[in-house]
Amino acid sequence: MTTESDITPSAADRHHPMLKLVLELGPLMIFFFANLRGQWLVEKFPALSELGGPLFVATGLFMAATVISLVVSKIVLGHLPIMPFVSGIVVVIFGSLSIWLQNETFIKMKPTIVNTLFGVALLGGLAFGRSLLGYVFNAAFQLDAEGWRKLTIRWGIFFLFLAVLNEVVWRNFSDDTWVAFKVWGTMPITVIFTLAQMPLVLKHSINLETDGEK
Repeated sequence: MTTESDITPSAADRHHPMLKLVLELGPLMIFFFANLRGQWLVEKFPALSELGGPLFVATGLFMAATVISLVVSKIVLGHLPIMPFVSGIVVVIFGSLSIWLQNETFIKMKPTIVNTLFGVALLGGLAFGRSLLGYVFNAAFQLDAEGWRKLTIRWGIFFLFLAVLNEVVWRNFSDDTWVAFKVWGTMPITVIFTLAQMPLVLKHSINLETDGEK
């Protein structure tokens, strides 16, 4: 099972919660803006035309912003958050393939790949007695073993749901609709799901300081 030391947040995590939020959402906002104003960006910075159309320009800037975000995380927080790190690797690989081959399919499938990886990893980890979700939410709260197990199951299923949802959207709607959904659709859905887990979180929360005094 995941030990308390595994899920204890670092001092940097606790002191920079807003920075973590900006580093995770920043690249997505840049991706949305670049796709929306791709032609304007090309006119202002002609070199971007080498990347291709608006979606490829957005992909290139998304890759750059993701790498910068990870570097800042390493410097300021002292470590690389697991989810952004894995997602960043897939962004760079699939983004590079999209631009190189001028094929939008690769970057559109990135959320499908990432969410499937997370879902399978979380559910698979439970099969080996490890609740890997503690590594993701360690800065937010601490739960007992049963709480992590239940929350891990729910998040694992949720990630698989997001993977299926991404496939439905990109295969059936326009590029602009898919990009808008990726930024303005996925985030609200995730926030609503997260809030829905609060009763479980409160029920299984533990106080490390109190436990340490006993």
